[in-house]
Amino acid sequence: MLIAFASLASRPAHADPDDTLADRIVALRTEARSYEHGEGVPRDVQHAVALYCQASRLGDAEAQFSLGWMYANGRGLPRDNRMASLFFGLAATQGHEYAKKMLAFVGPAAADPPECLHDPLPPPVEDLAAFEPDEEFVAATPEQKKAAEVVTKLAPEYRISPLLALAIIRAESNFDPNARSPKNAQGLMQLIPETSARFNVKKPYDVVQNVRGGLAYLRWLLAYFKGDVALVAAAYNAGEGTVERYRGIPPYAETRAYVQRIKRYYRKERHPYDATITAPSPELWNMYVVTTK
Repeated sequence: MLIAFASLASRPAHADPDDTLADRIVALRTEARSYEHGEGVPRDVQHAVALYCQASRLGDAEAQFSLGWMYANGRGLPRDNRMASLFFGLAATQGHEYAKKMLAFVGPAAADPPECLHDPLPPPVEDLAAFEPDEEFVAATPEQKKAAEVVTKLAPEYRISPLLALAIIRAESNFDPNARSPKNAQGLMQLIPETSARFNVKKPYDVVQNVRGGLAYLRWLLAYFKGDVALVAAAYNAGEGTVERYRGIPPYAETRAYVQRIKRYYRKERHPYDATITAPSPELWNMYVVTTK
Protein backbone atom coordinates (compact mmCIF):
# COMPACT_ATOMS: atom_id res chain seq x y z
CA MET A 1 0.00 0.00 0.00
CA LEU A 2 1.46 3.34 -1.01
CA ILE A 3 1.01 5.97 1.65
CA ALA A 4 3.00 9.13 2.34
CA PHE A 5 2.80 11.34 5.40
CA ALA A 6 4.16 14.84 5.91
CA SER A 7 6.27 16.79 8.34
CA LEU A 8 9.01 19.37 8.00
CA ALA A 9 12.76 18.99 8.22
CA SER A 10 15.11 21.00 10.32
CA ARG A 11 17.74 22.66 8.20
CA PRO A 12 20.80 24.77 9.03
CA ALA A 13 20.18 28.42 8.28
CA HIS A 14 22.96 28.47 5.69
CA ALA A 15 21.78 25.39 3.76
CA ASP A 16 20.68 25.81 0.18
CA PRO A 17 17.07 24.55 -0.04
CA ASP A 18 17.64 23.20 -3.54
CA ASP A 19 20.70 21.24 -2.41
CA THR A 20 18.76 19.84 0.55
CA LEU A 21 15.89 18.76 -1.68
CA ALA A 22 18.32 17.22 -4.17
CA ASP A 23 19.96 15.24 -1.36
CA ARG A 24 16.59 13.90 -0.22
CA ILE A 25 15.69 12.89 -3.76
CA VAL A 26 18.98 11.08 -4.32
CA ALA A 27 18.63 9.27 -0.99
CA LEU A 28 15.09 8.14 -1.83
CA ARG A 29 16.01 7.02 -5.34
CA THR A 30 19.13 5.18 -4.16
CA GLU A 31 17.25 3.35 -1.44
CA ALA A 32 14.45 2.51 -3.87
CA ARG A 33 16.89 0.93 -6.33
CA SER A 34 18.47 -1.09 -3.54
CA TYR A 35 15.11 -2.57 -2.57
CA GLU A 36 14.03 -3.04 -6.17
CA HIS A 37 17.08 -5.16 -6.99
CA GLY A 38 17.91 -6.56 -3.53
CA GLU A 39 21.30 -4.87 -3.40
CA GLY A 40 22.55 -4.97 0.18
CA VAL A 41 19.00 -5.38 1.52
CA PRO A 42 16.26 -8.01 1.08
CA ARG A 43 14.42 -7.41 -2.18
CA ASP A 44 11.14 -5.62 -1.48
CA VAL A 45 9.45 -4.31 -4.61
CA GLN A 46 6.51 -2.73 -2.80
CA HIS A 47 8.83 -0.74 -0.58
CA ALA A 48 10.85 0.27 -3.64
CA VAL A 49 7.67 1.48 -5.34
CA ALA A 50 6.72 3.53 -2.29
CA LEU A 51 10.15 5.18 -2.21
CA TYR A 52 10.15 5.83 -5.96
CA CYS A 53 6.71 7.38 -5.64
CA GLN A 54 7.84 9.69 -2.85
CA ALA A 55 10.77 10.83 -5.00
CA SER A 56 8.36 11.27 -7.90
CA ARG A 57 6.19 13.56 -5.81
CA LEU A 58 9.28 15.71 -5.26
CA GLY A 59 9.70 15.97 -9.04
CA ASP A 60 12.43 13.38 -9.69
CA ALA A 61 12.24 12.42 -13.37
CA GLU A 62 14.44 9.34 -12.88
CA ALA A 63 12.13 7.96 -10.20
CA GLN A 64 9.13 8.71 -12.39
CA PHE A 65 10.74 6.87 -15.30
CA SER A 66 11.62 3.89 -13.07
CA LEU A 67 8.01 3.53 -11.98
CA GLY A 68 6.82 3.85 -15.56
CA TRP A 69 9.23 1.11 -16.59
CA MET A 70 8.11 -1.20 -13.77
CA TYR A 71 4.44 -0.78 -14.70
CA ALA A 72 5.11 -1.09 -18.44
CA ASN A 73 7.04 -4.33 -18.04
CA GLY A 74 5.27 -5.86 -15.05
CA ARG A 75 8.49 -5.89 -13.03
CA GLY A 76 7.32 -6.71 -9.52
CA LEU A 77 3.96 -5.04 -10.26
CA PRO A 78 0.95 -6.00 -12.34
CA ARG A 79 1.48 -4.70 -15.85
CA ASP A 80 -0.51 -1.50 -16.27
CA ASN A 81 0.01 0.69 -19.34
CA ARG A 82 -2.19 3.44 -17.96
CA MET A 83 -0.02 3.81 -14.84
CA ALA A 84 3.11 3.44 -16.96
CA SER A 85 1.90 6.24 -19.20
CA LEU A 86 1.15 8.45 -16.21
CA PHE A 87 4.70 8.17 -14.85
CA PHE A 88 6.38 8.30 -18.27
CA GLY A 89 4.33 11.44 -18.93
CA LEU A 90 5.54 13.09 -15.73
CA ALA A 91 9.15 12.34 -16.61
CA ALA A 92 8.70 13.37 -20.25
CA THR A 93 7.44 16.81 -19.27
CA GLN A 94 10.80 17.32 -17.58
CA GLY A 95 12.68 16.41 -20.72
CA HIS A 96 13.46 12.76 -19.97
CA GLU A 97 14.24 11.43 -23.46
CA TYR A 98 13.65 7.72 -22.78
CA ALA A 99 10.32 8.54 -21.14
CA LYS A 100 9.26 10.39 -24.28
CA LYS A 101 10.06 7.32 -26.37
CA MET A 102 8.20 4.97 -24.03
CA LEU A 103 5.06 7.10 -24.23
CA ALA A 104 4.79 6.12 -27.88
CA PHE A 105 4.48 2.46 -26.84
CA VAL A 106 2.12 2.68 -23.86
CA GLY A 107 -0.27 5.35 -25.15
CA PRO A 108 -1.87 8.31 -23.34
CA ALA A 109 -2.37 8.31 -19.58
CA ALA A 110 -5.83 7.52 -18.25
CA ALA A 111 -5.04 6.42 -14.69
CA ASP A 112 -5.70 8.38 -11.51
CA PRO A 113 -2.50 9.37 -9.68
CA PRO A 114 -1.71 7.06 -6.75
CA GLU A 115 -2.10 8.35 -3.21
CA CYS A 116 1.64 8.91 -2.74
CA LEU A 117 1.58 11.65 -5.40
CA HIS A 118 -1.03 13.65 -3.50
CA ASP A 119 -0.31 16.12 -0.71
CA PRO A 120 0.19 14.12 2.49
CA LEU A 121 -2.64 13.83 4.96
CA PRO A 122 -2.45 13.96 8.75
CA PRO A 123 -2.85 10.75 10.72
CA PRO A 124 -6.43 9.91 11.63
CA VAL A 125 -7.93 11.57 14.68
CA GLU A 126 -7.58 9.29 17.67
CA ASP A 127 -9.83 8.90 20.65
CA LEU A 128 -8.36 11.21 23.27
CA ALA A 129 -10.45 9.45 25.88
CA ALA A 130 -7.84 6.70 25.65
CA PHE A 131 -5.37 9.13 27.19
CA GLU A 132 -5.61 8.50 30.94
CA PRO A 133 -3.69 11.08 32.98
CA ASP A 134 -1.53 10.18 35.96
CA GLU A 135 -3.04 10.68 39.37
CA GLU A 136 -0.96 13.85 39.78
CA PHE A 137 -2.47 15.27 36.61
CA VAL A 138 -6.04 14.60 37.68
CA ALA A 139 -5.62 17.45 40.13
CA ALA A 140 -3.65 19.56 37.67
CA THR A 141 -3.89 23.33 37.70
CA PRO A 142 -5.98 25.15 35.10
CA GLU A 143 -2.68 26.28 33.52
CA GLN A 144 -1.58 22.68 33.03
CA LYS A 145 -4.95 21.64 31.62
CA LYS A 146 -4.73 24.56 29.21
CA ALA A 147 -1.34 23.27 28.11
CA ALA A 148 -2.90 19.92 27.22
CA GLU A 149 -5.52 21.74 25.16
CA VAL A 150 -2.77 23.54 23.22
CA VAL A 151 -1.08 20.22 22.45
CA THR A 152 -4.32 18.67 21.25
CA LYS A 153 -4.89 21.62 18.94
CA LEU A 154 -1.37 21.92 17.50
CA ALA A 155 -0.35 18.27 17.09
CA PRO A 156 -2.46 17.61 13.96
CA GLU A 157 -0.92 20.68 12.33
CA TYR A 158 2.41 18.87 12.56
CA ARG A 159 0.87 15.60 11.37
CA ILE A 160 1.51 14.08 14.78
CA SER A 161 -0.97 12.07 16.79
CA PRO A 162 -2.07 14.12 19.81
CA LEU A 163 -1.79 10.93 21.85
CA LEU A 164 1.91 10.55 21.05
CA ALA A 165 2.62 14.20 21.82
CA LEU A 166 0.68 14.00 25.08
CA ALA A 167 2.51 10.81 26.04
CA ILE A 168 5.86 12.55 25.53
CA ILE A 169 4.77 15.52 27.62
CA ARG A 170 3.40 13.36 30.40
CA ALA A 171 6.70 11.49 30.59
CA GLU A 172 8.80 14.64 30.27
CA SER A 173 7.12 17.22 32.51
CA ASN A 174 3.75 15.85 33.64
CA PHE A 175 2.24 18.91 31.98
CA ASP A 176 4.15 21.45 34.06
CA PRO A 177 4.95 24.34 31.65
CA ASN A 178 7.56 25.66 34.09
CA ALA A 179 9.43 22.39 34.52
CA ARG A 180 13.23 22.50 34.38
CA SER A 181 15.50 19.48 34.65
CA PRO A 182 18.99 19.28 36.19
CA LYS A 183 20.29 19.16 32.59
CA ASN A 184 18.47 22.42 31.78
CA ALA A 185 15.70 20.84 29.74
CA GLN A 186 12.89 23.36 29.78
CA GLY A 187 9.14 23.61 29.61
CA LEU A 188 6.37 21.18 28.73
CA MET A 189 8.38 19.18 26.21
CA GLN A 190 11.66 19.61 28.08
CA LEU A 191 13.67 21.18 25.29
CA ILE A 192 17.37 21.56 25.93
CA PRO A 193 18.83 24.87 24.68
CA GLU A 194 20.38 23.19 21.61
CA THR A 195 17.00 21.78 20.55
CA SER A 196 15.29 25.12 21.18
CA ALA A 197 17.83 26.82 18.92
CA ARG A 198 17.50 24.09 16.30
CA PHE A 199 13.74 24.63 16.04
CA ASN A 200 13.70 28.38 16.55
CA VAL A 201 12.19 28.41 20.05
CA LYS A 202 13.00 31.80 21.53
CA LYS A 203 10.95 31.46 24.73
CA PRO A 204 11.13 27.84 25.94
CA TYR A 205 8.70 28.49 28.81
CA ASP A 206 6.08 29.91 26.48
CA VAL A 207 3.59 27.07 26.11
CA VAL A 208 2.88 27.52 22.41
CA GLN A 209 6.54 28.02 21.41
CA ASN A 210 7.67 25.07 23.51
CA VAL A 211 5.01 22.77 22.11
CA ARG A 212 5.75 23.83 18.55
CA GLY A 213 9.45 23.18 19.07
CA GLY A 214 8.81 19.76 20.59
CA LEU A 215 6.40 18.80 17.84
CA ALA A 216 8.87 19.90 15.17
CA TYR A 217 11.54 17.73 16.77
CA LEU A 218 9.18 14.76 17.03
CA ARG A 219 8.25 15.24 13.40
CA TRP A 220 11.90 15.13 12.35
CA LEU A 221 12.65 12.08 14.52
CA LEU A 222 9.70 10.21 13.04
CA ALA A 223 11.12 10.74 9.55
CA TYR A 224 14.67 9.92 10.65
CA PHE A 225 13.65 6.63 12.27
CA LYS A 226 10.88 5.81 9.78
CA GLY A 227 8.05 6.00 12.26
CA ASP A 228 9.51 3.53 14.78
CA VAL A 229 7.97 4.81 18.02
CA ALA A 230 10.44 3.04 20.31
CA LEU A 231 13.46 4.49 18.51
CA VAL A 232 11.85 7.93 18.37
CA ALA A 233 11.14 7.84 22.10
CA ALA A 234 14.69 6.70 22.86
CA ALA A 235 16.09 9.49 20.69
CA TYR A 236 13.87 12.10 22.32
CA ASN A 237 15.24 11.02 25.70
CA ALA A 238 18.89 10.33 24.87
CA GLY A 239 19.46 11.98 21.48
CA GLU A 240 19.46 10.50 17.99
CA GLY A 241 23.26 10.24 18.00
CA THR A 242 23.18 7.99 21.06
CA VAL A 243 20.56 5.74 19.47
CA GLU A 244 22.73 5.46 16.36
CA ARG A 245 25.87 4.77 18.35
CA TYR A 246 24.22 1.84 20.12
CA ARG A 247 22.30 0.84 16.98
CA GLY A 248 19.05 0.78 18.88
CA ILE A 249 17.70 1.69 22.30
CA PRO A 250 20.72 2.58 24.46
CA PRO A 251 21.48 0.35 27.47
CA TYR A 252 20.62 3.11 29.90
CA ALA A 253 18.10 2.24 32.59
CA GLU A 254 16.55 5.72 32.35
CA THR A 255 16.10 5.56 28.58
CA ARG A 256 14.74 2.04 28.56
CA ALA A 257 12.24 2.89 31.29
CA TYR A 258 11.31 6.03 29.35
CA VAL A 259 10.64 4.03 26.17
CA GLN A 260 8.47 1.57 28.05
CA ARG A 261 6.52 4.43 29.58
CA ILE A 262 5.86 6.00 26.17
CA LYS A 263 4.80 2.63 24.79
CA ARG A 264 2.41 2.23 27.70
CA TYR A 265 0.83 5.61 26.94
CA TYR A 266 0.94 5.35 23.14
CA ARG A 267 0.15 1.75 22.25
CA LYS A 268 1.25 1.71 18.64
CA GLU A 269 4.63 0.54 17.38
CA ARG A 270 4.68 2.82 14.35
CA HIS A 271 3.51 6.33 13.54
CA PRO A 272 3.00 7.95 10.12
CA TYR A 273 6.04 9.77 8.75
CA ASP A 274 7.17 11.46 5.56
CA ALA A 275 10.38 10.09 4.07
CA THR A 276 10.86 13.28 2.07
CA ILE A 277 11.70 15.25 5.21
CA THR A 278 15.14 13.86 5.74
CA ALA A 279 17.10 10.83 4.68
CA PRO A 280 16.69 8.05 7.24
CA SER A 281 19.40 7.32 9.75
CA PRO A 282 22.28 5.52 7.97
CA GLU A 283 22.33 3.13 10.93
CA LEU A 284 18.66 2.23 10.69
CA TRP A 285 19.14 -0.96 8.70
CA ASN A 286 21.82 -2.12 11.16
CA MET A 287 19.41 -1.48 14.02
CA TYR A 288 16.83 -3.80 12.47
CA VAL A 289 19.47 -6.44 11.77
CA VAL A 290 20.66 -6.32 15.37
CA THR A 291 17.17 -6.40 16.89
CA THR A 292 15.93 -9.26 14.69
CA LYS A 293 18.87 -11.64 15.20
